[in-house]
Amino acid sequence: MNLELAKLTINNYKNCTLCPRDCKVDRAQGQTGYCGETDKLRISSIGAHFGEEPPITGTNGSGTVFFTGCSLKCCYCQNYQLSFEGLGNFYTCEQVVEELEKLVRSYGIHNVNFVTPDHFFPHTIKIAQILRERNISLPILYNMSGYQKVESIKALEEYADIYMPDFKYADRKLAKELSHAEDYPDRALESLIEMVKQKGFLDTFTENKPIASNGVLVRHLILPEQIQNSKDVLSTLFIEFGKDIPISLMSQYYPPNILIKNRNMALPFLKRRITLEEFEIVYEYALSFGFTNILVQYPQDFQSNKNKDDFVPDFRKEKPFMGNK
Repeated sequence: MNLELAKLTINNYKNCTLCPRDCKVDRAQGQTGYCGETDKLRISSIGAHFGEEPPITGTNGSGTVFFTGCSLKCCYCQNYQLSFEGLGNFYTCEQVVEELEKLVRSYGIHNVNFVTPDHFFPHTIKIAQILRERNISLPILYNMSGYQKVESIKALEEYADIYMPDFKYADRKLAKELSHAEDYPDRALESLIEMVKQKGFLDTFTENKPIASNGVLVRHLILPEQIQNSKDVLSTLFIEFGKDIPISLMSQYYPPNILIKNRNMALPFLKRRITLEEFEIVYEYALSFGFTNILVQYPQDFQSNKNKDDFVPDFRKEKPFMGNK
């Protein structure tokens, strides 16, 4: 067991420094930091999700575990019910594993997908350990914001199989304005370098497999009027990792209700979808680098209300995503 893993599992949530916020609160004593959570595991949804990238969703779905709270809290968060409103129920690690076992039996899910798990990393390790003890050998996927500490990523090496981080910002000012994280570009790049060092690129591309079992896939969400930020993200990825790094270029941004109702009157661009022209500019820029492993979501795929609902979940419902089976 490496030192980083020992620190993550032994110290747990006392003097919490799991994420770059470094709140140093004693979550074991009920204190909360930026993420809004104590050391009691809270989850809003566990289910088979069919809206991820094809190598992740496959035909049987991804076994998603949506954790309550968030260490980043972007003001435009699509999952604001979790990140801002704290919607969720308390679980033990054993209960989570039992729910995942049900998904294995009912759907034959392809992986276990921890969504925004940073502030509960020790719990995710325990869940992975129990799954192994029960001979459930599904790939463990860490689906993250990109705002992680290298030390925490190192601690996950023995348990993570797939990393699917966002790379939201190359613009420090924009990161500060929208996510109160001016250091996001630095943290995202540092943690991504460690992820690729550990796992390499997603094996559906390197080994021509239909369903992923190992590796890294980077996501980037195009935001309205932020074309230069997207270009700079793509430039950063190309310079650091070359043309073969797997990228998911997303155009699905939709203004969440919390933003429309109460937030950011000074940022009107967040209150609309991206345009086809904006998407095409970013997409053409990506193509100019010759990226070989790129997944693309076209804006026209989200024009109808039905498609919009597939990506704007309501976690008050048993099945938050309308497109789930």
